[in-house]
Amino acid sequence: MRTGRPKRSLVLTADEQERLQSLAHRARSQPVLARRARVILASAQGLANHVVAKQARCSLGMVNKWRSRFLKRRLEGLYDEPRPGAPRKVSDAQVEQVVIQTLESTPRGQTHWSTRGLAQATGLSRMTISRIWHAFGLQPHRIETFKLSPDPLLIEKVRDIVGLYMNPPDHALVFCVDEKSQIQALDRTQPLLPLRPGQAERRTHDYQRHGTTSLFAALELKTSRVIGQLHHRHRSTEFRQFLDVIEASVPASLDAHIILDNYGTHKTALIRNWFAKRPRFHLHFTPTYASWINLVERWFAEITNKRIRRGVFRSVKELEAAIREYIEVHNENPKPFVWTRTADQILESIARFAQRTCPSPVERLNSRITGTGD
Repeated sequence: MRTGRPKRSLVLTADEQERLQSLAHRARSQPVLARRARVILASAQGLANHVVAKQARCSLGMVNKWRSRFLKRRLEGLYDEPRPGAPRKVSDAQVEQVVIQTLESTPRGQTHWSTRGLAQATGLSRMTISRIWHAFGLQPHRIETFKLSPDPLLIEKVRDIVGLYMNPPDHALVFCVDEKSQIQALDRTQPLLPLRPGQAERRTHDYQRHGTTSLFAALELKTSRVIGQLHHRHRSTEFRQFLDVIEASVPASLDAHIILDNYGTHKTALIRNWFAKRPRFHLHFTPTYASWINLVERWFAEITNKRIRRGVFRSVKELEAAIREYIEVHNENPKPFVWTRTADQILESIARFAQRTCPSPVERLNSRITGTGD
């Protein structure tokens, strides 16, 4: 009776067993490689090739092929050989020239290159320029804005405010306070076309103004509840009235920490006298040009995106009613904002950015952060 050619024994080391088990579980990310790994694992158990083929749902020839390749080259035998493909038509020198030309020059009479303009200047195709830009993360058509704070107390203020966020004091409430001024009650000149399947909501580009209002808001840090008050003007008189509302919401047994920006109405004699008479209220001013550190600005972005920007208001009264409704709904189920970046991380990020724009103060900033300066 013929039994055929005897099979070479397939024995796995511990490392190979672990690696194959890992590959066998990649059915979604690498399904072909996962099937090959399962074939080898089954073969290592001493099963016949036709049994392995049935278990792996593949042909007997596939089992023979990958078993043989594994015995010759071990784990590397399971991977496909590199395919030659078409030879490159763009040299490294041409790629370097495109990158340099994009970064260090501009087309005549223009501020930045386009793919078509640079393709014409270099003799390459528009898609080649696009692929090079994508590979190097170049986007000449885009621009972003920035503003570095010149505040001499920048480091102290950042550490102070971030400290309140990440480790709020006991027996005290922290309020992030600011005003969103000149909110316009805008109505479209023609009726809206509502959202439909396959069609976005459409509206006219022009609008009618029906007046403005100003929203004073205080975001309570721990609960994210918002105290809001609407005024037609935003002077220190109105701000003092809003402070009275905040005071009424703070239990007499608790202190209150107020985070404010450097707007002029926050520093008038009227406001200074108000705080001087109430020692349980503690002021924390944000650095100059750094209102982003005030968490209430994040809430202002929420109300703008969700209620104001796409709203249609035929009067200031309608606008104010919509704002009050949004605050009421928000306070029914508030979700606190979680501040995650430490003061050191923020200051290191500012220092890295400052190094690209104003190298001279960087050493002073770094030395102050690390505590080695004067």
